[in-house]
Amino acid sequence: MKTLIAFSTKHGCTEKCAQKIKNHLSGDTVVVNLKQNGNVDLSGFDTVIIGGSVHAGRVQTRIIKFLNKNSEILLEKKLGLFLCCMEQGEKAVKQLNDAFPHVLRNHASACEILGGEFNFEKMNFIERFIVRKVAKTEKSVSRISDDKIERFAEKINSA
Repeated sequence: MKTLIAFSTKHGCTEKCAQKIKNHLSGDTVVVNLKQNGNVDLSGFDTVIIGGSVHAGRVQTRIIKFLNKNSEILLEKKLGLFLCCMEQGEKAVKQLNDAFPHVLRNHASACEILGGEFNFEKMNFIERFIVRKVAKTEKSVSRISDDKIERFAEKINSA
């Protein structure tokens, strides 16, 4: 079984989660940053996992373009979808639903919100200013859930 984990990240949180997922998967797994390689050939993969993060309420445009371009072939693969965001509860679920089309969410063997991070060291001045005002935090914060990552990988492995 060959698995692709395709992701897009702005400050590294989604890449960190993609690597953690890879560590829990069985079989051959390839991790690809869509910023560096947006034209991945999906034909050689049995399983495709796609992950993105939310900034200003939206998932990255690269993720949306990748999903639109490959939606038909994704429906023929074992599929996993994950989102990194700092929201919790209903707001996080809304962001997940907005990030991934309904048809793909329904097809996915695993669909999970893995938590998120505010990484001040990787943010520019404006981003730090906005996070300070909106999230009311003055320092970097990580809410990545290792339990959710393990559960997500277990669902993929057992599907």
